[in-house]
Formats: sequence, structure tokens, C-alpha cells
Amino acid sequence: MQHMRDTGGALGVTLGAVTAVTAAAATYYIATRPEPLIPPTDINDQATILEDGSRISKFCRDGKLLEYYYDDVKTTFEGFKRGLQMSNNGPCLGTRPLGSNQYVWQSYQQIYDRAQAFGSGLIADGLEARNDTFIGIYSINRAEWVITDQACAMFSMVSVPLYDTLGPDACKYIINQIGISHVVVDKEDKIKLLLEKASSMPTLACIIVMENVSEETKSRAAKSNVKIVKFSFVEADGKQSLQEPVPPKPTDLMTVCYTSGTTGDPKGVMISHRNMVANMSSVIYSIKTVTTIGPEDRHLSYLPLAHNFERGMNVVMYMHGCQVGFSCGDIRKLPEDLQSLKPQFFPTVPRLLNRIYDKVLAATKSSALKRWLFNLALSEKMKEIQSCIIRKDSLWDYLVFGKIQKQLGGKVRIILTGSAPIEPKVMDFSRCAFGCLVMEGYGQTEALAGCTLTIAGDYTTGHVGSPLPGCKVKVVDVPDMGYFAREGKGEVCVFGPNVFSGYFNNKEKTKEALDKEGWLHTGDIGVWLPNGTLKIVDRKKNIFKLAQGEYIAPEKIEIAYMRSEYVAQVFIEGDSLKPFLLGIIVPDAETIMKVAKDNGVSVDMESVCQSKKIKDIILKDIIAVGKSLGLKSFEQVRDIHLHHELFSVENNLLTSTFKNKRPQLRQFFNRKVQDLYAKHEV
Repeated sequence: MQHMRDTGGALGVTLGAVTAVTAAAATYYIATRPEPLIPPTDINDQATILEDGSRISKFCRDGKLLEYYYDDVKTTFEGFKRGLQMSNNGPCLGTRPLGSNQYVWQSYQQIYDRAQAFGSGLIADGLEARNDTFIGIYSINRAEWVITDQACAMFSMVSVPLYDTLGPDACKYIINQIGISHVVVDKEDKIKLLLEKASSMPTLACIIVMENVSEETKSRAAKSNVKIVKFSFVEADGKQSLQEPVPPKPTDLMTVCYTSGTTGDPKGVMISHRNMVANMSSVIYSIKTVTTIGPEDRHLSYLPLAHNFERGMNVVMYMHGCQVGFSCGDIRKLPEDLQSLKPQFFPTVPRLLNRIYDKVLAATKSSALKRWLFNLALSEKMKEIQSCIIRKDSLWDYLVFGKIQKQLGGKVRIILTGSAPIEPKVMDFSRCAFGCLVMEGYGQTEALAGCTLTIAGDYTTGHVGSPLPGCKVKVVDVPDMGYFAREGKGEVCVFGPNVFSGYFNNKEKTKEALDKEGWLHTGDIGVWLPNGTLKIVDRKKNIFKLAQGEYIAPEKIEIAYMRSEYVAQVFIEGDSLKPFLLGIIVPDAETIMKVAKDNGVSVDMESVCQSKKIKDIILKDIIAVGKSLGLKSFEQVRDIHLHHELFSVENNLLTSTFKNKRPQLRQFFNRKVQDLYAKHEV
């Protein structure tokens, strides 16, 4: 009896504690629940349909496209000057010294003065302050990159980014096509890459380097008739003969941004100041419907400045006097950069969000309790998001999501994701876990960066939002693929002040991209959803037929298979004379090694890739993943080959933006693919 009384007492205490915790949680929820965010427009009716079938944002006033958000900012030079005033000469560019967790800042006035000095130094070296002077920038993100770009804008010159991961052949092509004489680089290794091709780049006369260079490299450059000058020396020369700015016109070229070129040579996208400012004005409008942007806000610059997405976000920051801190350049130390800087704005790409999601999910597998608590927290936060409540201070944030938020510094208000599709479950997770607005955009280099963007308060997934207020969007028929505009399906086309003027010195490719009315044909297939948002479903390019007439979009299948935990990279191949698809898979090393060990397979990658047992496990899993994501039976691979080495820029199997180079992959794996086809024909 005594034992019974003790047990009953203990049970009563436990139940009482649970009741107390529950009551406390309920009280806490009522006390801390914020007011819901009010969407800036009806999320069930997000676009206006015009007479020609195109659609514009509900934010467009009187049906007119937004061109400039601020009357005094029509060029990026004017944007930076506005930031100088807004910030009251506050912090502009920050760098985190090696081993430190604190950023060291240069003010807006310092950056303005350095840009003026550097631009003056370029003029002292014989260049002219005019819109047909082109300056190459071959560097990772750092202060000198921005100073060079601002100097170009200040003196009406044109910057030409050379991707940090481009090889010497692509650099040679760009320098020769434009006729660049001066290239700004960060380190000696870039100089060596350029000098490898110096004999076939007759216009290259001067390399301006940010860091020290060996005497050996200087001697090699001299033999190639290429002058090497320190960045600081150009600045110093400019200070001695300081020139007054020669501001650009809105219609002047700002930059020539080369696309990565999945096939053939890269194409130079000509972007004007008007293009950049108009597109970023639309982004600003969308952000400012729900939050402010000001000098106290910070942004971590880690995505390549050579791409319009990151460069455009920097323009937005400078226009508002915000603080931009640079990552250290090592992606493995990105969490350290974020935790040191504590940014409010975090543009990113789905690949990073996928990795965070996968790591968090993997951590919950070790414990049924962890998994239960995580799923409960996800469910409860999702209920709040569906009620337009966005916050970081709920009970679930303290119990589960707080650690995830700290990975981004803990102060992020807006995450913008683009450049590739994001899976709905990853988007839902991101919105719950980060406790901030997560907005997905769609665009391409030729439309500067963004054409559509999700509206704050729209918690639905599986689409890329509605048109930005600075452009029109429509779909046109693609009869060969069964897409028709009358059904709200077709190739996505964009028109507006954000659309580029053409490819540099390439009229043929310009005519393919721009029609006579100025509409950009993106090559992407979109579907209008009932609420006025756009869903990207296919790709017009890279389409091929199988033997029985089915159209295949390999990128769609690759994106699906990448969701398998066993897959690091994938290349889908087919033949119009064959009735089925094949795949080349590079396994995820971390995951597959555990599987190999559990199955008695030698844990080195080459042995793993030769194991039939491992291949069967991966093949079964990707088929299941593909089925769960809606792939049709003819879109699933019949067989796969496992490859032990990652596709990379260095082995010429990836572009500088880490997209598959299909012709090169096809050639590289041709023998393996033919062997697989032969195997199934026996």
C-alpha cells in the first residue's frame, strides 16, 4: 500500500508538472504572440492581367511599370551618393581579419574617396572617363572589388567581372571580345592564369593586383609586355592628380556580365545603369511593403559579386546606407562570418538551405524524442505562419529553432532565395526555422536578377511569386511540348526597364533572346496559378526526345534526384534512338561511406562506386524520390553509373555557376553511357 501511495504521489507530481508547464506555455503564448503581418495585397489575386495576356504586379500604379524608387537615384553612382548621405558617413564595407570575430569597417566617405582616387589613377594611366572604357575585375568579394566598380560608375566606365572560378580560356575569350586593356585581380594566382594566355590576348596591357606579387611573376609579365601595378599605387597616383567625377547617364552601360555558358562560349550581357536601378527599385518596393531598410542594417556578401543577384543586393544596400560585410572566402567558415556580422538581410541559394535542412533532419534521426519534438515544433510554427505570424520568440524557437537561427547570426529579418528551384518542404522548414520572411524569386542575368518575387504573407509554396512592379511577364506557346498560352502555360517572357539591351558583339544570339518588341524569351516553361503567381515547370532548352516520342527535360529530373540523401551530383543522359534514360551519379561521400561500412564494402570512394550493392541501394532510392516528386515512369532512369570524382569547374564539367556542362559531360561519360545501353540491349 505504501508503494502504491508513493507511486500515486509521484504520478500526481508528474501530472501536476505537465499541467503547470502546459499552463505556462499557454500563458507565454498569449503574452508574446505578436500581431499578424498584413499582406500588402490580396494573396489570392496577386497580378493584373492586361489586354495582351501579359501580367503586371498589383503594386503598379495606374498600370505603369516602376522604374525608379527614388527620384534622385537613376544610376548606381547616384545610389552610392544617396547611401553616403543616409548613413551620415557611417560604416560601409567590413572585413573580418583572420582569427578575429569582429569586423573592421571603412566608412562611406572612405570608400567614396578611394573610388575617386582609384578612378583618377586609371585616368592617369591613360584610360579615358567614357562609356567605352572597360575594366576587368577578376577577384573574390572584397573591398577593392567594390572600389573598382564604384570608380567605374563614378567615371562612366564599364566594369566586366571575370568569374573567380573561370578558367584561362574563358577569360581570354572575354578580354579579346571586348578588348580589355586593364584587369584588376586579387592575388598572384590570377596573374599566372592570365599570363598563360597573354600571347593570345593582344589588348591586355596592365594587371592591377591587390596583394603582393613575386619578382618571378613580375619578370614573366614583363616578358609578355604586361605591366603589373599594385592597387595601392594606382590609388596613390590618383590622389596626386584627383579628377572630378564624370557621372554616367541612366542609359549608359554599367557592366557586361558574362553568362557561364553551359554550351559554347560565354555571352556578354550588356546591363545599363537604368536596368540595374529599375530592377533593384522593384526589389526595394517589395521589401519595404513589410519592413524598413536603413544604415543599421547589415548584409553578408558571400555569393559571387560577379553575378547580378549578389551585385544587385549590394546596390540595394548602398542606396540605403547599409553595412556590407564580406565573407572570408571559405564556405566552410560561412557560419563564423554570419555569427560575427549578424546580418539582417540574407540572400542565398537553395543549395545552402537544402544542406541546412538535411543536416537538421539527420540530427533528429538519432532520437525518437528529438524527431517527435522537431516535428511538433515544425507543425506548430507552420500554423503561426499560415496565420501570418512571423517571429523568433515563440516557445518552439527557444526549444528547437533558436540554435538554427544563431547559425545565421540571430538577427535575419528577410531571406531572399533564387537561382534555382527550392523544394516546398525546404521552404516550409526555412520559414519555420529561421523565424523571418523567406521570399523566393525568379529571374535570369538577361533580366538583371529578378522578374518575380513571392509577396510577404503568402505562405504557399511551389511557385516563384508574382511579377515585380518593374516588369511585365507573359507566357507564349511552345506547341512541340504541348504548352499553350490560352491555357496559362508556355515559355516565360519578360518586358520592362530591367531587360538587357543585348549580348556584346553578338547580334545572332541577341535576336534569339529578344524579339522585335523587346520581350526577353527566357527558355523557361511557366504556368500561371489561379492566384496570379508563376510556377516554373520545365525548360525549353536542353530538351530531347526518347525513341517513343516522349519529351525529356533532364534538369527537372536532376533536381528531383538531388533530393536523395545519397546523391551529391547527377547527370541525366538519353538518346532519341533509345526508349529509356540513364544516369551518372556522384554519391554523397559522407552519407554513402556509412552505408558502405554497414554493407561490408571497402570505404574508399572508388571501391564504393564499383559496388553493385551500393549502386542498387542508390538506384532504388532515387527512383523512390523521383516517384514521390511526381516524375513520370519514362522520366525515371533505367540504370546508373557511379562516378567517384565530383564534377567541378576545374575538370570542366561544371560552369562557373556550378551548373552541369552538358556537352562536356556527354563527351566525358560517352563510353560509360554506351556500355550501359549495350548491357540493356543484350
